[in-house]
Amino acid sequence: DKPMDRLVCGDVGFGKTEIAVRAAFKAAAENKQVAVLCPTTILAEQHFRTFSHRFEGFPFTIRVLDRFVVPSKVKETLKELQDGTIDILIGTHRILSKDVVFKDLGLLVVDEEQRFGVEHKERIKELKNNIDVLTLSATPIPRTLQMSLIGIRQLSQLETPPGNRYNVQTYVVEKNKGLVIDAIEKELARNGQVFYLYNSIAEIYGVARSLQMSIPDARIGIIHGKMDRESIEDVMMQFIHHELNVLVCTTIIENGIDIPNANTILIDNAHNFGLAQIYQIKGRVGRSDRVAYAYLLVPPRRQLSEVAGKRLQAVKEFAKLGSGYRIAMRDLTIRGAGDLLGPEQSGFIDTVGIDMYIEMLNSAIERKKGIVREPEQQIVHTNVSRSSYIPKKFAPDDYDKLGMYQNIDSIYHLDDLDDLKDQVVDQYGRLPEEVKSLFEKRKLDILVSSPDVAAYREIRGNAEITFSVPFSQKIDGVKLFEIFSDLSKDISLSYKNQSIIATVPIGKDSLEMCSLMITKAKEALRNADR
Repeated sequence: DKPMDRLVCGDVGFGKTEIAVRAAFKAAAENKQVAVLCPTTILAEQHFRTFSHRFEGFPFTIRVLDRFVVPSKVKETLKELQDGTIDILIGTHRILSKDVVFKDLGLLVVDEEQRFGVEHKERIKELKNNIDVLTLSATPIPRTLQMSLIGIRQLSQLETPPGNRYNVQTYVVEKNKGLVIDAIEKELARNGQVFYLYNSIAEIYGVARSLQMSIPDARIGIIHGKMDRESIEDVMMQFIHHELNVLVCTTIIENGIDIPNANTILIDNAHNFGLAQIYQIKGRVGRSDRVAYAYLLVPPRRQLSEVAGKRLQAVKEFAKLGSGYRIAMRDLTIRGAGDLLGPEQSGFIDTVGIDMYIEMLNSAIERKKGIVREPEQQIVHTNVSRSSYIPKKFAPDDYDKLGMYQNIDSIYHLDDLDDLKDQVVDQYGRLPEEVKSLFEKRKLDILVSSPDVAAYREIRGNAEITFSVPFSQKIDGVKLFEIFSDLSKDISLSYKNQSIIATVPIGKDSLEMCSLMITKAKEALRNADR
């Protein structure tokens, strides 16, 4: 009933292309045309080979459109596209040109959407008013991710790595000739292949010559964006067929290149790249059942900027498989989300913080939709003297810890708190005392926030609960005394300013005791008020 606009967020090598292939098949089988938009010519050519191979034996016509296609072939392709002869068109931003007209476009697949500029995205918007759109990305740009988080676009995550896949061993190191040679020779010794990324066309040939002199046995090839199609294809084919074992390249290899035998990458001047970009480049290795290595080389004895330092730290931190989504979330936090409808893709959000911003935006969207939510109960945060936190040995990952704190803090009902506690135990095992205290404190916060309780405070070694005046007046004092006596002989009761005050010494179980006292006090209500 309405066109799909779905972001599939999955790590490099997790199978996003597989989803695109199946979606394209489904659309083409229903006599709709499919456009697959890629950021680079190499990726377009690779997708063309993949789709042609997978759809072999089926009556689908597949064409590719990029700057490498000769003008006569382009003219023929455009005519066939308009006639409806072509079922699947794969290409770079060339397919966004005004002269590209589809007869009946049903599905647009945007691969690695973070690589397209604002102008391209505006043109995509024109294309996609009434067609299904599938956007694939390992590390979506902040604005796209944020639109998915608030429900403007649908979001699916691929979280299961392929079998026998290892984390890429990532090192941030000062550039050192000995280390570079050693890393390359180690990979060549196990019959593997190496990417050496140097992002300056002017100097790339000098770098390749220097490597060749240092490692005479290496078979070195060079590719960059200013080479013609035949040269790039020749070098890539030689690399794929193991005729070359070291590829000195620019960021042209950044997206989607799939060479399982290449398992070492060295990124020169890594501090100059964006967070998502480093993560994408790093994804060119580790696509087989071998351990892969990524060396992020920074200039020796040079102070890195704070942002560059943060980026490299984040890449090291998120070295696990499936961290692309977390990288994107960190990028969203560092750079901000940009304008929802305007050209800005990042920025401004740091003034209010991402959580607060998304909450405010959600509320505004719901108001426009006419959705009226009951206001959430205001939770009183009690000050307790007991230590409550998540120790590193219980949850070593900072991201998981942060998520756990946020989940506990977002709970307003005791049943939900019990469910979350069960989930945490199921995932991490038995709770240490500090984590138990976190849950007990939240339980007390929820109970103290009820209208029956006026205040909670800790004073002179005692925890003191003051029940509200209306609640105190409904209580049968004798009954309450009996109930509290059964709980503990240490509880004392007093009456002040028409309120009943219960006091218990602070100790190991005082948080649990206070929660129990508030719950049990309801049993002492006079029959008429039950």
